[in-house]
Amino acid sequence: MSSTRAVRPQAVTTETPAVPLTIEGYSVLHQMMRVRRPAWRELSAAHKNEVVAEAGAALAKMEQNSAGQSGLYSLVGHKGDLMLVHFRQSFDELNRAELQLAQLRLSDYLEPTTSYLSIIELGLYESTIKAYRELVDRGVEPHSEEWKRGIQEVLARQKEAMHPRLFPELPKHRYICFYPMDRRRGEDKNWYTLPIEERARQMNEHGLVGRRYAGEVKQIITGSIGFDDWEWGVDLWADDPLVFKKLIYEMRFDEVSAVYALFGHFYVGVRCPAENLGKLLSGELPKADSQTRS
Repeated sequence: MSSTRAVRPQAVTTETPAVPLTIEGYSVLHQMMRVRRPAWRELSAAHKNEVVAEAGAALAKMEQNSAGQSGLYSLVGHKGDLMLVHFRQSFDELNRAELQLAQLRLSDYLEPTTSYLSIIELGLYESTIKAYRELVDRGVEPHSEEWKRGIQEVLARQKEAMHPRLFPELPKHRYICFYPMDRRRGEDKNWYTLPIEERARQMNEHGLVGRRYAGEVKQIITGSIGFDDWEWGVDLWADDPLVFKKLIYEMRFDEVSAVYALFGHFYVGVRCPAENLGKLLSGELPKADSQTRS
């Protein structure tokens, strides 16, 4: 005789995901290059003018690109001579810009030193915790189809509200500071094992410092997990480079930096409009009053 066993309803998992939600904007590529000066010096003045005119026209067009701009910087120090920063709608468009620059005759006199690939990213710790709690309170199973629909609604609302921060114009401030960074994940201190509420608290305190410098520095954070060797890239723009030191130094006293942050190489550069490329290659940096600050 067969018996009928009652099927108990499966309990909803109450443990919420550990991963905070993020929204993404422009794809970003940093290209650091060194000028092959011995080869460049061997060129005639007429040939130099032709090369500069071709490259300057291409860079000027990229500077004005409505779907993501590019900027040229003269690097300070031994890590390179030039840095190009590109904002584009996709990795395909970044690759297109990279290939376009490689076709210029100027590329014969440039040697890549490094590059960094990432995407503008905003972390949504507070919205994440709120959304997770609301879904769990409604009895929605994490990672179920209903859960995914609820999360997509949150992301769509946030992306619309944050559109200017996700797709910004490239700042025209005179100085740039770029560096990559990680969150520590060692045996003793591991950022990724902290509860999401604790990570949110630390990131909120960290952000308060940055907001105090809002009138002096423009900051854009890019995510690079799965794209490059570090987890995030940080770009800072200012009209006074001293603010980079003050901001980063103060931030290092926050718990999230003092305990959990690891930093890569720092790159500091001076903005050079495309129209002044020839002057830059001849050793003359444009004066500060020729810059247009945004």
